[in-house]
Amino acid sequence: MVTKQFQGTPEADLSRADSLAREIFSDIANKWALLIIETIGDDTRRFTELRDGIEGISHKMLTQNLRMLERNGLVLRTVHPTVPPRVDYTLTEAGHGLRKTVDGMCDWTQQYLGHIEASRRRFDEPVTSPTG
Repeated sequence: MVTKQFQGTPEADLSRADSLAREIFSDIANKWALLIIETIGDDTRRFTELRDGIEGISHKMLTQNLRMLERNGLVLRTVHPTVPPRVDYTLTEAGHGLRKTVDGMCDWTQQYLGHIEASRRRFDEPVTSPTG
């Protein structure tokens, strides 16, 4: 068995990983990507099902986000050779892993929603001077 020796420095490898992580976070932390992942869920969805299931998303934004998710290996796109062509979208293993993280974020939001709303109200209250 032959093992390959790492040629770069550990700092360079960490820097590359950090840069890639920031790029991926930027891709998935947009207005639509997480909604698309949640809408696909454990099922296989057609484009029109996704568009109809996500309020306010345009055809163009859905297309762009599905391509980005496919590029990042989170969504699998399957084209069926029918007339007209049928295209299905499913989550990959990595997509399901991200969905678990999103579900955790949703649980966190539900748990702390009251706290967040109260904090926002306190923060947004006008400041009154002690003299009156």
